[in-house]
Amino acid sequence: MKFRNSAFLLLAVLSFGLFAQAQAQPADPAEKRAKEFIAQINNSNRSQFTEYVKANFGGDFLELPMSAHLDFFSNVKDSSRGFDIEGVAQREKNRVTLKVRSRLSGELNGLSVRVDPKPPHKILGLGTRPVPADQSANTGKLSEKEIASDLDSYVKKLSAADVFSGSVLLAKGDKVIYKGAFGTANKDFGTGNRVDTKFNLGSMNKMFTSISIAKLVEMGKLSIEDPLSKFVPDFPNPEAAKKIRIKHLLSHTAGLGGYFSRKWRMRSRGSIRTVDDMMAVVKEDEKDVRFKPGTDWRYSNTGILVLGKIIEVASGKSYFDFVDENILAPAGMKNTGCYSLDEVNKNLAVGYNKVFGDEGYTFSNNVFLHVMRGGPHGGCYSTAEDLHRFATALMSGKIVDKKLVTQFTTAKPEISSPRYGFCFSVAENGNRFGHGGGFTGISSNLDMFRDSGWIAIVLSNYSRASGPVRSKMRSLISQH
Repeated sequence: MKFRNSAFLLLAVLSFGLFAQAQAQPADPAEKRAKEFIAQINNSNRSQFTEYVKANFGGDFLELPMSAHLDFFSNVKDSSRGFDIEGVAQREKNRVTLKVRSRLSGELNGLSVRVDPKPPHKILGLGTRPVPADQSANTGKLSEKEIASDLDSYVKKLSAADVFSGSVLLAKGDKVIYKGAFGTANKDFGTGNRVDTKFNLGSMNKMFTSISIAKLVEMGKLSIEDPLSKFVPDFPNPEAAKKIRIKHLLSHTAGLGGYFSRKWRMRSRGSIRTVDDMMAVVKEDEKDVRFKPGTDWRYSNTGILVLGKIIEVASGKSYFDFVDENILAPAGMKNTGCYSLDEVNKNLAVGYNKVFGDEGYTFSNNVFLHVMRGGPHGGCYSTAEDLHRFATALMSGKIVDKKLVTQFTTAKPEISSPRYGFCFSVAENGNRFGHGGGFTGISSNLDMFRDSGWIAIVLSNYSRASGPVRSKMRSLISQH
C-alpha cells in the first residue's frame, strides 16, 4: 500500500493547469530542487543519484524502493540524454514546473517538483511529461513533403540512439504521407521491424470493442442505456449490475476495477484464452463498486472486458468472431487479430524492456508477462498499415454509420467523462480522438483528426517509446 500511495505522489504533481505560463519570480526552494534534479540527470550516474536520493528525498516519496527511483532516473536520462532548462512553466506553493528541452529529441518537457515546506525542503514528488510546443515560434506552414522529411529524420535519430523500435505511419485520409519501420522485431534472431510487422496493441484494441458495441446498437441488439444485468445476470454485484449502463462501461464511469489484480498475477497465463476465462479472474474483485455509476471516472480494464461478454451474449458469437466479421473484415484488416501465442504466428514483434545497471543496460523480453491471448480490454495485435485501414473505414462510415462514430468518439462530460468518449480519448475541443496502449514492451498510439482527416500511428515494441513520436506527429500536423 505504501508503494501505491507513493506512486500516486509521483503522478500527483502533474495537476490541472500544469503548464500555464508563470510570471518570472525569484528562485524558490522548489525551483532550486528542480534545477538540482536536472543537474543529476545531466551529470550523475546511478551510484551518485542513489546518494542524492538518500540525502534529498523525503516523506513517503523516500519510502519508494530505491530501484523505482533509479529506474525513473535511468529512463529519463536514457530517453533524453540530458535537458536544457528554458524557464519556469508554472510556480505554485511548494512546487514548480520547469520547461526543459531534451538534448536528444529536442522535445519540450515539463519537470515538476514538489518539496517539503519546511527546511531543508526535501523533494516529496517528481514527474515529467511533454509540453505543447509554442506555436507562435512557427515561421510558416509545412508542406506534406517537409513533414515527411522532418518526421523521418526525427525517428531515425531516436532509433539510432536505441530509444525507439517500431513502425510509424502518417496519413491524410487515404493518402499515406510517411511510413517507416525501425529497430528489431526479435533480438534473439536479429529480425528487423517492417511496416507490416504485427505489434501488440495494449489497450488500443479497446476501440474495436467500442465499435463492436456501436455495431450492435446499429443492428438493434442493444442500447447504450441497457443495464449490465440484462446481459450478465450473474455479475458478482447484482445490485450494481442493475445500475451500471453500457454507456458507463464504455466511458470508464461504471466504478469497476483495473483487472490486473493480485489474483490475475497469481493465475497461470496459459489458462486465460476466452472471455469467460478472463471474466473468472475478476469475479472476486468486483463485489464492491468504487462509486455510483456516472458520478466519477476511473480507467477500468474490467469494464471493457465486461463489454466483451455483453458482445458475446447480444450477438450469439464469440467476441473474437464478432470483431473479425464486423470490424476487421469490412476495414480490410488482414494482419490484425487476438492471436494465441502458443501457436505459430507470422511476423509478430517481441516486446522489450530496458534493464538498467551501473554499466549501462540490457534487455528483457515480455514473453512470460503476457496472457496467452488478448481480449476485449487489450493485448491483440495489428500493423501500422491495418490501423490506417481501420481509421479510414471508421471515419468514412464503412464500419458503422457516421452518426454513431461521432457519438462514440465524443467526450461525455454529462457522465463525468470530460476527456473520454466511448473507449476513445478525446482532445483539442473534440477534434482529435483515438487511443494509446502501454505495457511492458508495448507502447502505441492512434490519433485521428476529425476536421482535417489526419491519421497518426506509432507502434513500438519498447516500453514507453511511442510518446516522443506521437508528440512529434501532433506538432507537425499543427504546422500544416
